[in-house]
Amino acid sequence: MAGPLSGIKIVELAGIGPSPYACMLLADAGAQIIRLDRPGHGAQPTDPWYDLMVRSRPSVGVDLKHPEGKALALELIASADAVIEGYRPGVAERLGLGPEDAMAVNEALVYGRMTGWGQDGPLGPRAGHDINYIAISGALWPIGRAGERPVPPLNLVGDFGGGGMLLAFGMCAALLEAKVSGKGQVVDAAMVDGAASLMTMTFGFASAGMWKPERGTNILDTGAHFYEVYETSDAKYMAVGAIERKFYAELLDGLGLDPAELPDQMDQGHWGEMKERFAAIFATKTRDEWTTIFEDRDACTTPVLAPHEAHLHRHNAARGTFVEVGEVIQPGPAPRFSKTPSAVTSQAAPPGAHTDAGLGAWGLDAARIAQLRAAGAIG
Repeated sequence: MAGPLSGIKIVELAGIGPSPYACMLLADAGAQIIRLDRPGHGAQPTDPWYDLMVRSRPSVGVDLKHPEGKALALELIASADAVIEGYRPGVAERLGLGPEDAMAVNEALVYGRMTGWGQDGPLGPRAGHDINYIAISGALWPIGRAGERPVPPLNLVGDFGGGGMLLAFGMCAALLEAKVSGKGQVVDAAMVDGAASLMTMTFGFASAGMWKPERGTNILDTGAHFYEVYETSDAKYMAVGAIERKFYAELLDGLGLDPAELPDQMDQGHWGEMKERFAAIFATKTRDEWTTIFEDRDACTTPVLAPHEAHLHRHNAARGTFVEVGEVIQPGPAPRFSKTPSAVTSQAAPPGAHTDAGLGAWGLDAARIAQLRAAGAIG
């Protein structure tokens, strides 16, 4: 069955990182997306390719600096519901494919823009990466252990959580509005804004005096012994998140500890010594042994799995959280829809691998495609 965005047509001006992730989410959910890539070099749809975020949509090799390549892009945009681009501010305008150019041929168009710093502001034209965007948003500072440097959480917070996901949300919201008003608009998704948004709860805690500025001293930043990662006897790890008292009681029971002999859970003066006590106990058994002890308890205690192990966990396997596409294990579509389920409709492929088929699906006939190729506008 088609996903919930079936019938929505989007032109993707190929970028890296968060914009293709947003397009992956939308394509898995059923949107018909055509990805305009730099022309490839004899790429085939069956070639192995591991940029998994370009799945579920065709890649068309188009030279957007070529006059006919730009004209082709505008032709596709004229029949689309939306455009998504991830260039630095001003690049799309210099290509003649900025919001004014695109909306001149399609006034109902939603134009999504993905940047780190946003379309304006003093840092707008500057280079940056996830670590920089989350640094100035306040998201990087609290992540880390007491007395140590902040730890970059991969590029999950800026690129994907604060970037790609927020862009996908913005596109859906603007597309709904455009269906009502008949007029499009620009969605300015900036990773620095999105990362700040993800920190809303933490800002609330801080305002209420419930969050200390020193990292590694609070409930959710490894300050507490009941929200921590502990090493097991086989040099693997268990994750403990037993915040509520009923879950903490289950944790203590699994560890063989008597709560009557321990300080109160929320007595911060004893958190350090309790961490040491928990660490010593967890070090007495393997990860699998602890998993067996806790897997059927409401103790919020789980094994820490490496990416290559995650698909094997009984819960992930039962839900089909991971899928195999083109012999590659990868995360499946999320979230899930009861009536119009999402799906990975095609495996990832190299840039330009679907030029003819992708353009054909958008209504270009073989003669037109051949003419564009002869002119050097497409790969």
